[in-house]
Amino acid sequence: MKKLFNYLRHRRDITLLSIALVLLIIALFKPTIPIKRNIYSYMLVADISQSMNVVDMQLNGKPVSRMQYQQHLLHRIIGEMPCGTQVSIGLFAGVSVAALYTPIEVCQNFAAIEDTIDHLDWRNGWSGNSRVRESMVTLAKLIRSFPEPAQVVYFSDGEETPKLHIFNTRDLTGFQGGKDWLLVGIGGDKGTAIPKLDEKNQLIGYWSAESFAMQPGVAQIAQENIGAREDSVASSESDRYMSRLDEKYLISVAKEISANYVNGNSLQNILAAMKKQPPARHEKAAFDLKWIIAGIAGLLFLAAYLPKHPIKESHEMLKGFMARRKRQSLVAPKSS
Repeated sequence: MKKLFNYLRHRRDITLLSIALVLLIIALFKPTIPIKRNIYSYMLVADISQSMNVVDMQLNGKPVSRMQYQQHLLHRIIGEMPCGTQVSIGLFAGVSVAALYTPIEVCQNFAAIEDTIDHLDWRNGWSGNSRVRESMVTLAKLIRSFPEPAQVVYFSDGEETPKLHIFNTRDLTGFQGGKDWLLVGIGGDKGTAIPKLDEKNQLIGYWSAESFAMQPGVAQIAQENIGAREDSVASSESDRYMSRLDEKYLISVAKEISANYVNGNSLQNILAAMKKQPPARHEKAAFDLKWIIAGIAGLLFLAAYLPKHPIKESHEMLKGFMARRKRQSLVAPKSS
């Protein structure tokens, strides 16, 4: 044993190559260690109500609709997410939110998620109304039905249609499920008419103020009439309903459900607010060690063929080179 030790001590190259071989054999068994990691899972809710067709936003200096701007934000947010993040896209219209799929891994399904965002359209809506407060309750139920928890990022202009009054305002006292959700306001602060489009997405007029007025009697709060409203087109420019981002209202809703609010004018502000959201869950995961072990083996393999004292030997080689140059200069014939 002592002879073997002395042999390996003097044969540094054999020792390093032997250790490298052992490490490569270990790497073949794919060793892992359990580590705790944060799992980030998001439900990105897109408002597809008709007020999102209002053109009061800008991209690259050009006017765009709230819907187009919302799509731009979603594309950018998805592009910023690291692999391993899980994402679901939800649609908000009427009183409810519908998930197009439960959260899926963002890198493996990047093309599918991007395609979903590209096809967001008001014509996917199943109701003419838009009831933000009511949707919070249905959204909480939807999240609880997921196989795994997810954080909510909810995009909307905050437009309540028809307008709220004492009989149709959902009481959110004691609401559970909204903690750490993020509401993102989309829209300008200057009133702009809401275009009314046909099934081919062609403009046929603008929504009238009557369309957003309170319905008479109790019909306003009857369940069977939740999606119904007066369907007239504005007869004149002065009769058009003027829509704007209701930021004050969204802030109040966020406060009631223990959520946070951010204005959607800045992508960086949205990303910063999302980073403050806690992870959806924690779990123990197997961390793969094979590439680390194989990397160490590779370094040992290279070290086996390096000089034992590289700096000292390099210095001696340089001294020898300089000495040879000096001797050559002494014996070189002088020019006449």
